[in-house]
Amino acid sequence: MIYFHPKFFYMNKQTFLRSLGNALDGIQSFFKSERNGQKQLLIALLVMIAGFFFRISHLEWIAVLLCTALVISLEMINTALEKLSDLVEPNYNVVIKAVKDISAAAVLWSAIISLVIGGIIFIPRIISLLSTMNNH
Repeated sequence: MIYFHPKFFYMNKQTFLRSLGNALDGIQSFFKSERNGQKQLLIALLVMIAGFFFRISHLEWIAVLLCTALVISLEMINTALEKLSDLVEPNYNVVIKAVKDISAAAVLWSAIISLVIGGIIFIPRIISLLSTMNNH
């Protein structure tokens, strides 16, 4: 049986609030200074507007929100890794290049899969809307 010391679950209010504040600072910094983050936030907002417009189902909302969270979270991690890599090794380094390439690839991969999922959700609705407009 696994035993956890009671202090394992304890976090005082100040520690929690400080951690929450740091996370919120990171979110603000990311969207304020990172062009890719700003683009992804705009795309996410447009997709959410489309979700309301097309009245997507609860499960489709879950898919849209998970895709959004995944892409933006991976972009945040990618940005953090790039900044840390540049700090650790400002000169070209083959290992640093691989780290940056792989973290960028994670963002790209999640964006591609999210685009496919978005297509599955929205393309039939767009086609239906267009055909309705053409019939009138």
